[in-house]
Amino acid sequence: MLEDRATAVSSPTQWPAAYPKGYAVVDVETTGLARDDRIISAAVYRLDERGEVEDHWYTLVNPERDPGPVWIHGLTSEVLDGAPLFGEVAEEFAARLDGRVLVAHNAVFDWQMIAREYARARREAPVRQRLCTIALSKELGLVLPNFKLESLAAHFGVVQQRAHHALDDARVLAEVFRPSLRAAAAGGVRLPLLECRPLTEWSDRPVPRQSTGGYGGYRPGGWRPARKRPACPYPNPGRYEDGERLKQGMRVAFSGDTSTERELLEDRATEAGLHVAGSISRLTSLLVTNDPDSGTSKVVKARQFGTPIVDEAAFGQLLRDVEPAGE
Repeated sequence: MLEDRATAVSSPTQWPAAYPKGYAVVDVETTGLARDDRIISAAVYRLDERGEVEDHWYTLVNPERDPGPVWIHGLTSEVLDGAPLFGEVAEEFAARLDGRVLVAHNAVFDWQMIAREYARARREAPVRQRLCTIALSKELGLVLPNFKLESLAAHFGVVQQRAHHALDDARVLAEVFRPSLRAAAAGGVRLPLLECRPLTEWSDRPVPRQSTGGYGGYRPGGWRPARKRPACPYPNPGRYEDGERLKQGMRVAFSGDTSTERELLEDRATEAGLHVAGSISRLTSLLVTNDPDSGTSKVVKARQFGTPIVDEAAFGQLLRDVEPAGE
């Protein structure tokens, strides 16, 4: 276990030759999680191979639509109306990413949002690999109450000043990534790098813009209007099997704290064609939890029924390639 060394470790004298030569620590704030949601702000901290900050960059982005959960990110339509479009900042953003490993908290989400924005702009983001700090924390064996960024920050003594502000979240992530990287190098840990492939699927569903407040159809406490989630149109194909793909129609339940807002994860699962279940039964295909030893009622029932359990990061990876119903 590396948790003791991970909190305060000096840079090793022999740096692993296989480690990347530079990193781009990224955070984006968005209008939501679906394929037609947009980036509204982005920040990048460029780090050298040992995790030292080289520079940082931040921009607002006009999404040309309702900004979504203003109560979370604080960016109203009025604030964003004068911001540049993504296509106008795409070149500068790309220059910050070029030749570096993209580092983010729940990196699959940030990567997909960035890749779709570049696809809309008829361009390709110059990113070939990403590293998720949730996955790295697990590789290091860090003892955390959950995998939210605030918990990781507290572990390393980093003070958050403006949660859900892209620039401050990126700063916090850069400060916790540096000791994590050094602990990994000192312990000979293989970094959990994943390939980044350009995305081509995206949509631009029209979303009303609001002249006051920018809330649109969103309300505090939920990402959709006050109505029940639509029924999943696909039959349940059964339980998820380790190493296989998720299939449309699978019943997925969530338990415990997540680094992403729970309702955002549920929206994303629904968008992919999964059935979001509020409880565990013998028909549940998969339970998503970052704390499988928590002893919550859902975890206990999942153990009793033999329901497969994965963490949030793994679920994010699975959502990238959900098998269509009937295949």
